[in-house]
Amino acid sequence: MNLHKLILTNNACYKAGRTITPRGIMVHSTGANNPNLKRYVGPDDGLLGKSQYNNHWNQNTPDGRQVCVHGFIGRLADGSIASYQTLPWNMRGWHCGGSGNDTHISFEICEDGLTDAAYFNAVYKEAAELCAYLCKQYGLTEKDVICHSEGYKLGIASNHGDVMHWFPRFGKSMDTFRAEVGKLLAASAPTPVSTPAPSDFAVDDRVVLNGAVYADSYGGGKGRSFQNRTCTVTRIVDLKRKCPYLLDNGLGWVPKNSIRKA
Repeated sequence: MNLHKLILTNNACYKAGRTITPRGIMVHSTGANNPNLKRYVGPDDGLLGKSQYNNHWNQNTPDGRQVCVHGFIGRLADGSIASYQTLPWNMRGWHCGGSGNDTHISFEICEDGLTDAAYFNAVYKEAAELCAYLCKQYGLTEKDVICHSEGYKLGIASNHGDVMHWFPRFGKSMDTFRAEVGKLLAASAPTPVSTPAPSDFAVDDRVVLNGAVYADSYGGGKGRSFQNRTCTVTRIVDLKRKCPYLLDNGLGWVPKNSIRKA
């Protein structure tokens, strides 16, 4: 993910200052053949490039509309793909024309002519990575990710078709997108830490030894045998080893079945 931040502080939505508790993510696409981030995000930060018409969304009502999303994905001036955060993630956006504004983080994918597979694959990947990032930030899962058209079907957004007029052209759907987000979340999940099996004995326990002692904890170098010798456990290692208990600071290593508590 190539995430940058340029908050649209001049937009009336930002000035309204309302916040939400994010319960999902809504994916939009712009509906216009212009893949350049500078069309929507500005002013130029040195990466975006300058908007020719200065019609980006960092103004009170861009194009005369009350509209603002939390982020955009598209091309930088050098042609690379990036994400831009344009509102605080927990700010109420003006993105879907329904109650989804009260619950969902939103971002727009800048559309091109909808025929370039390379561009589509790049922004699709970037969008999945952004969703995975946001899911981790707010305790969400891939099941909490929808697009605008799904929002309409759920009754929380206006009647728009994005992104399902675009994704299927390249063999993708919101189901494949959610699956990709799920894979990213699984790949980044922390590996469970294995808990050692509990020992029947602890360091400093007094035990009675009946059997042989060994030179190492793997059972190598069998030594003397003892009967009813009282000893102290001075070290315990991996219980999967044959002889994990060291007695009397060097008397020898012994298996569990050779000792009992005194």
